[in-house]
Amino acid sequence: MSAIWASLALSFGVIFVAELGDKSQLMALTFATRYKALPVLVGITVATAVVHAVSVGIGYGLGAVLPTGWISLAAGLAFLVFAGWTLRGDKLSADEESKANRSTRSAIVAASVAFFLAELGDKTMLATITLATQHGWFGTWLGSTLGMVAADALAIAVGRMLGRKLPEHVIRYGAAALFAVFGVWLVVEAVRQLV
Repeated sequence: MSAIWASLALSFGVIFVAELGDKSQLMALTFATRYKALPVLVGITVATAVVHAVSVGIGYGLGAVLPTGWISLAAGLAFLVFAGWTLRGDKLSADEESKANRSTRSAIVAASVAFFLAELGDKTMLATITLATQHGWFGTWLGSTLGMVAADALAIAVGRMLGRKLPEHVIRYGAAALFAVFGVWLVVEAVRQLV
């Protein structure tokens, strides 16, 4: 049972950090200015649970057939790429912002569809795949889903309280640094296993 808790905690932390400053947080904030926060969070949760279930399935399958040392090395390098990606930052495109603003369907359906599409191929999906190659599928799925929902809920709450975005550069640098630390740690672990 402790392996589930460990993978849940690790996945929660990594995905929470990955989501900070991500375009999904900007989408959550945009939806929350148009709809009530709870239906937006329900929509985010539904979309995230589905995308991360697919991600965990892919990652768990890869983890079963590849040697652990090589997986650690690939995961470490992926996390270093995620650090660079996070440092570069994310912005909503005009089309994405327009879709979020003009949706006339219920908030849950609108948020679910928008977040599902936005998360396909996003760094949180790729990070979840990476985590699932080495950790239990259930804890990784639950932790990554909860981490993303918590980060988006934070964006909605703080955004509503302050009436403006969080200081984007501070969040971006902090998240990039944490990804870099995870990446270096995994690369060192991989080198120890391969040597």
